[in-house]
Amino acid sequence: MSRLVLFRPIALALVLGTLAACTLLPEAEPIRVYLLPTAEATGQQGERLQQALRIHTPHASRILAGPRIAVVPDGNQISSYQGARWGDAAPTLLRDRLIEQFRQSGPVAVSNEDSNLFAELELLSDLRAFQSEYVDGQPQVLVRLDAQLASATDQRILASRRFEIRQPSAGPQLESVVAAFGQASDELSRQLQRWTIDVAKSQSAQ
Repeated sequence: MSRLVLFRPIALALVLGTLAACTLLPEAEPIRVYLLPTAEATGQQGERLQQALRIHTPHASRILAGPRIAVVPDGNQISSYQGARWGDAAPTLLRDRLIEQFRQSGPVAVSNEDSNLFAELELLSDLRAFQSEYVDGQPQVLVRLDAQLASATDQRILASRRFEIRQPSAGPQLESVVAAFGQASDELSRQLQRWTIDVAKSQSAQ
């Protein structure tokens, strides 16, 4: 009987201690998840690629390869926006945006490296920058991509080019920065599509 009487105060103290500890823990900050915005398609986008194309997910450094939204607040310091994430890894989002750009121009055979579909050309790239930077106190988005277009049959590099897009944000709010990421990605996609078509045409003429 004495053991039972002794056990009850101890058990009650443990329960109260646990409840007190729970109230002292900070609440988890909600994570906001963003898609990469894109402008609505406006019909045909001009000349389309005639060859089948495989677009590989860009290689990226560890900090750019994940879903964090990168920011360079000052100098060479790189960080990420707290409590915010992309809906997928940044290189994957950019790859899918490039694929969509080619598809918007009309029927075209374009795929990614996850499929075993036939391809005549392959687009490989390194994502060197996908971040917002502060210039004179104002954020702007920087997207830098080193691209290589190669023949899928013999892996011969046909052409290489560096693309660099800078897009000022309409404001310092994260929503405005995310919109600038979308605008920069759209412009990169248009330039890369035009370059790919030009290279493919020049190779066909040889």
